[in-house]
Amino acid sequence: MKDQTMRDERNGARALFARLPKKELGFFPTPFYRLDRLSEELGVNLYVKRDDFTGITLFGGNKVRKLEYLLGDAAAKGCDTAITYGATQSNHAMETAAACRRCGIRPILYLTAVVPPDERDVRANLLLDKILGAEIHIVDILEGETEEDAEARSFGMGAEQAARLTAEGHPCYDIPMGGASVIGSVGFAEGFLELQEQMDAMGLEADYIFHSTGTGGTMAGLAAGRVLAGSRAKIISVSASPKEEAAYLKKVQGLADEVLGLLGSPLRVDPADLHLDTGYYAPGYEIPNEASSEAIRLLARTEGLFADPVYTGKALAGLLDYVKTGRVPQGSSVVFWHTGGATALFAEPAILGDLFKS
Repeated sequence: MKDQTMRDERNGARALFARLPKKELGFFPTPFYRLDRLSEELGVNLYVKRDDFTGITLFGGNKVRKLEYLLGDAAAKGCDTAITYGATQSNHAMETAAACRRCGIRPILYLTAVVPPDERDVRANLLLDKILGAEIHIVDILEGETEEDAEARSFGMGAEQAARLTAEGHPCYDIPMGGASVIGSVGFAEGFLELQEQMDAMGLEADYIFHSTGTGGTMAGLAAGRVLAGSRAKIISVSASPKEEAAYLKKVQGLADEVLGLLGSPLRVDPADLHLDTGYYAPGYEIPNEASSEAIRLLARTEGLFADPVYTGKALAGLLDYVKTGRVPQGSSVVFWHTGGATALFAEPAILGDLFKS
């Protein structure tokens, strides 16, 4: 009876999403399975949620979950153009360009040169952006500016162009960096319910879920979805870049609660259930470290599965360290939410570091 009640509650939660406009872009559910060899080596039951298979292309990864709702909203508002932001090797920016092409919407990208690209040797996501025919604006980090300063300048430039295009009769939809808005984060609340359904079918209850977090939209969506699913899993969000923890967690909680409110749910997220770890990104965003490189090699050499040096490699390094230090006890059931981004394996050498060593 209890199991049936839980299923009924989760079916009711699923129904909440039907009220929002949506473009069907991804391939769902994404695969979910046990990593047998790595589980044996670590002494935990390790599963992977393969959101690197989200679509619509072979590249990029998880942001399509957000873009289904973002571009659904854009289409409902009659927009024929969309602007978004990121670094030059941004997975989100490339996936936005691809999804826009699928929807007949013109993509415009403002890309901060965290790692300056070489126009004579265009690589990875930036190459795909160009093949997609996106309008690309490279925003250099000027002398005396921080990365955040340059990003803020790119937001201003994008907002000006959006206003101009809208005034000229081309309604423009402004998508925040990483798709980290309430509408975008809805996609990951839905994603958590998808994962819960897969675990229910396997008779599995996760103790821990690890994922990489950047702009916070994925983290917020998963937190909201966890509440809707009635899950007891502890979500560990491993940062891919420096964060001011208190402000970031407040932002994520607010975004998660907005997701629940938009869906019409009376539930809210308990701040105590948000767990951010900033201990694995150093020395910086898009800058490799040895623990991440070792984690990528371990996953590849035990399971034939690739993580990337910017996001998933650092999240995996965090997971491995939690197991090694006992913060995840032996025998635990652990999910690694693979958010994709393997195109970074073909990016500039400054992003790869010594990943290729034996």
